[in-house]
Amino acid sequence: MNDYGMSGDDLEQMYQEVILEAAKNPHGKEHFATDLTKETTGDGNASGETVVRATHEYCTPGESHQFNPTCGDEATVHVEVSDQEPYTLRRVVWDGQGCSISQASLSVMVDLVDGQTVDKAMELEHTFHRLMESRGKGLNDEAAEESLGDGVVFQGVSKYPMRIKCALLAWEGLKDSIAKALAAKNA
Repeated sequence: MNDYGMSGDDLEQMYQEVILEAAKNPHGKEHFATDLTKETTGDGNASGETVVRATHEYCTPGESHQFNPTCGDEATVHVEVSDQEPYTLRRVVWDGQGCSISQASLSVMVDLVDGQTVDKAMELEHTFHRLMESRGKGLNDEAAEESLGDGVVFQGVSKYPMRIKCALLAWEGLKDSIAKALAAKNA
C-alpha cells in the first residue's frame, strides 16, 4: 500500500481501466483541425500510411499543435478562454492520433481543466509534470495527487522515460494553447 491507501496492483488496475475507457470514449475529442494536411508516405514504406500534419502557422489563437516524434503521437489542443479575469477555460477540445497513453492523457486532461480558471489549469499542469518526474514514486502529497483525479494513474508511466513524452503531449499543448489565447487577448 502507498501513502494514499492504494496498492500497486490497485493503481495498475485503475490505469488499465482509464486507458481502456479513454480509447473507447475519449473526452473532448472533436474533429476540428480542418487545416491538417494529409500525405501518403513515400519513404519506401510499403503500407503507404497516411500521415497527418498540422503546422503551427495553421493554428488559431488558443490552439497548439504538438508532435511526439518518438512514437508519432500528434494532437492539436484548442482552448477558449473567457473575456474577463479571472480567465476561465470555457472550452477545451482536441483532435489527433497516437498511442493509448497520449490519447488517455488528453482525455483525462480535458476532464480536469475544462471550466477551471487558467491559474488552476496551470497548477494542474505543473502537478502532472511533477508526477511524470517522480519516476513511479508519486508525489508524496495527498492533496496534489487527489487534484489530479484519474491522472494519478499515469504515475506508472513515469517509470518509463520513453513514454513520459506520450503522457505530457496533452499538457504541453494545454500550456501552449493557453499562452496563445492570452497573448491574443492582450494584443
